[in-house]
Amino acid sequence: MSFSVVILAAGQGKRMKSDLPKVLQPLAGRPLLQHVIGTARSLGPAAIHVVYGHGGELVRERLKDAPVSWVLQAEQLGTGHAMMQAMPHVPDEHRVLVLYGDVPLIRQSTLEKLLQAAGSSDISLLTVMLDDPTGYGRIVRDERGDVREIVEHKDASPEQLAIRECNTGVMVVPAALLRRWLGLLRNDNAQREYYLTDVIGMAAREGVRVVPFVAPEPSEVLGVNDKVQLAEVESEYRRRVARELMLAGVTLADPARIDVRGTVTHGRDVFIDVNVIFEGEVRLGDRVRIGPNCVIRDTTIGDDTEVFANCVIDRAIIGHQCHIGPFARFRPSSTLERGVHIGNFVEVKNSYIGEGTKSNHLTYLGDSIIGKGVNVGAGTVTCNYDGANKWQTHIGDGAFIGSGSMLVAPVRIGAGATIGAGSTITRDAPEGQLTLERSKQITVEGWQRPVKKK
Repeated sequence: MSFSVVILAAGQGKRMKSDLPKVLQPLAGRPLLQHVIGTARSLGPAAIHVVYGHGGELVRERLKDAPVSWVLQAEQLGTGHAMMQAMPHVPDEHRVLVLYGDVPLIRQSTLEKLLQAAGSSDISLLTVMLDDPTGYGRIVRDERGDVREIVEHKDASPEQLAIRECNTGVMVVPAALLRRWLGLLRNDNAQREYYLTDVIGMAAREGVRVVPFVAPEPSEVLGVNDKVQLAEVESEYRRRVARELMLAGVTLADPARIDVRGTVTHGRDVFIDVNVIFEGEVRLGDRVRIGPNCVIRDTTIGDDTEVFANCVIDRAIIGHQCHIGPFARFRPSSTLERGVHIGNFVEVKNSYIGEGTKSNHLTYLGDSIIGKGVNVGAGTVTCNYDGANKWQTHIGDGAFIGSGSMLVAPVRIGAGATIGAGSTITRDAPEGQLTLERSKQITVEGWQRPVKKK
C-alpha cells in the first residue's frame, strides 16, 4: 500500500541559542534534517513532505536539492497544526508516516517494521522504554494492555508520570482517518497547542486498533533540543558508525576517536588510527593504513597505501602502494599513480604525479604534470601564479630536480633532465641535460657584522 512521509521540521529551537534553525544544526557534517530525509528516502515512499517554519527560507536554501515538497507552517501552534498544513498534499488512500526533523538516528529497519505493523487500516505507534522519561508523553494502556491515549508530561497525573513507556511521536496512520481526526483537535491543554498525539485517543475511542512497537534501542529516537543533546547524538552516531566499520573488518585503534562525516567504503585489512576525520565520499582499498590526526575528504586511496600522521587530503585520487606524509597536504584535484612518495610538509594542488615519483620534503607542487620516476628535491616550488593567472609546469619522466629550485611556470623540464640545486628556472630545460641558474658567489673581504650600540 502506498504511503507518504511527513517530516515535521518547523520548530525554532530556542534552547540551541543559535541563529541557525534547529533542523540545520550539524550532525556528522550534515544538517539534522538531511539525515531524516535520507532515511525516509530509503523506504521508497510515494512522496516526502517537509513542514517548515522558523528560518524556513534558509532551511529550503540549504536543502534545495532534496527530493521533497515543502509545506509552510506560518504559525507554530503545535504538531497537530503542523500536520494540518501537510494533509492537503496527501491522498486519502495513502498511509502517513510521521517523522521529525530533529530525530536523526532512527533506523530504516525500525521504520520498515513500523510500516508492517500498521497494515492497511491500523495505526502503528513507535514507543520507547526510558529509565528517565522526564519531558516525554506517556503511553497509557488499559487493563488488557491496549493503548488508550498519550498524555503529555505537563498534563500527566502523578500516576501517569510513573509510566516508563514513552511516546516518540513517530507513527503510521491511514490518511483519511488522520484528516478527520485532525479536524477535531482542540488546544485546551497546558501549552495551548494542537497535539498530534491526541489522535491516538480518538482512534482508541472509535475502536481503531493502535499497534505499539517499542524501539529496539532508545538511542534511535533521541531528539535534539540543545547543544548538549546534539553532542549526545553526535557521540551515538560515531559509536554506531565505528561499530559498523569494525563488523565489516576494519581495525580501529580507538572506536571512540573516529569521525565519519559522510560515507566510507573499504577493502580488507584496513587500519585507521586515532582522531581521523572522513568527510564526503571516501574509498579505501585493501590494506590501506591511515595514521593519526588525518582529515580525508572525497578521496580514493588505492591498495597498500599508507598515510602517515597529520595529513590533510582533499578530493584526490591516490594510487596503490603510495606513501603520504607525515604533515602532507593535498588541495583539490590531484592524482597520484602507483608507488608515489609525498613526504613531510609537501603540498600538492591540481597536479598529476606519475608512477614512482618522489617528493619527500618541504615542497609545493601546484598545477603540475609530473612524469614517472621523477625525484623532486627539498624546497622545490612550482611557481604557478603570476598574480592574475595560473600556469602549468611539465616535468618529464626520470627528471631530477635539485633542492631549493624555483620552477617558474609555464615551463617544461625534459625527460631525464637534471636541475641544479638552487636554480630559478624560467625557460624550458632540455631532455637529458644539466640545467642550472645561479648568481656568482663572492666573498667580501674585511666585512664585519653590525653590532648593537651599548
